Amino acid sequence: MAPLSDRVVILAIACTLGVVAALVFWFVRLHPAQDLPLLWRDSPSLERQPLIKT
Repeated sequence: MAPLSDRVVILAIACTLGVVAALVFWFVRLHPAQDLPLLWRDSPSLERQPLIKT
């Protein structure tokens, strides 16, 4: 098998990067970022307890 020319290799790399970019953008459009629900609530302020008991 004869070695590939530089132009063919560069073209193959460019095509691969284009396909990867297209897949990423396609995936992002199909699954847009969703607002995640808050998993915490503001609690009333409690007296702060020291980390080390003396």
